[in-house]
Amino acid sequence: YVGGAYFHEGKYTKLSFDDLDEKPVNETVNGGWVAMQEHYFLSAWIPQQDQETQYYSMVSQNQGVKGYVLGMRSAAQQVAPGATGVFKSDFYVGPKDQDMLESIATGLDLTVDYGIFAFISKPIFWLMQVIHNVVGNWGWTIIFLTVLIKLAFFYPSAMSYKSMAKMKSVSPKLKEINERYADDAQAKQKAMMEIYRKEKINPLGGCLPILIQIPVFMGLYWVLLESVELRQAPWLLLYKDLSIMDPYFVLPLVMGASMFLQQKLNPPPADPMQQKIFQFMPIIFTVMFLWFPAGLVLYWVVNNVLSIAQQWFINKKIVGHA
Repeated sequence: YVGGAYFHEGKYTKLSFDDLDEKPVNETVNGGWVAMQEHYFLSAWIPQQDQETQYYSMVSQNQGVKGYVLGMRSAAQQVAPGATGVFKSDFYVGPKDQDMLESIATGLDLTVDYGIFAFISKPIFWLMQVIHNVVGNWGWTIIFLTVLIKLAFFYPSAMSYKSMAKMKSVSPKLKEINERYADDAQAKQKAMMEIYRKEKINPLGGCLPILIQIPVFMGLYWVLLESVELRQAPWLLLYKDLSIMDPYFVLPLVMGASMFLQQKLNPPPADPMQQKIFQFMPIIFTVMFLWFPAGLVLYWVVNNVLSIAQQWFINKKIVGHA
């Protein structure tokens, strides 16, 4: 996000450049702050919190180039001859360091915008800080954090993989049913449900535990995407900045390969069209991840590797004894 924002009466408001074009800011409030921001940095004016302040915006044109201004005006003071009047306010310009912003003004840390997953992202970031204080490297911090998250969801993941392993063990029978009842959808459904009942398989068992984990994964996604701490943070060898794309595409390619291997451990979809779509998913995700921050791709690689190890063990235990 690049644009403006202001805060007053406990409410954080973002102002895109389009918003400033459509409706200029003109509010008189007590305290708060007003800021311009980009991904990792911001500049903010913070008035005295007990004084009345007018927030305003302006749009200028200079040789066809638009400029946007967000500012504040203190209330006028009457200064008697020979007397002195003082205006006080703070100005911050720098990185979106959450601890620092929180200490400067109430709500200023909201410019590190985790969106609807903030209630999950903030504890995850706190945990990352704790780990980083021990290991001293953000790359290893991401790896250890991924391991901890994987351990926290070990049993839900195990339930999901067990369900998929059972589905894989009966996939030859399901394929036979598909072929036998190709022209009779009702009979096909009945025969498949009979197999599920007999083998004690829940067709949704592989999905539900994963759905529980999605909010946590999304919260972590936004932490890795928004945290300035990853900017210019080195890890190993080639990786001098985990906030930018992998310059040699090593991690995205490893991620794609791990996703392909993980697919091989899962039962193939019954529908041939779905099978073709799933075959292209590792390629599509690899291309998408080429431009993702290296720190974010590192998380997916570690998560995939741990998932493959857990899934392979469960498959061997269940399918091997089926």
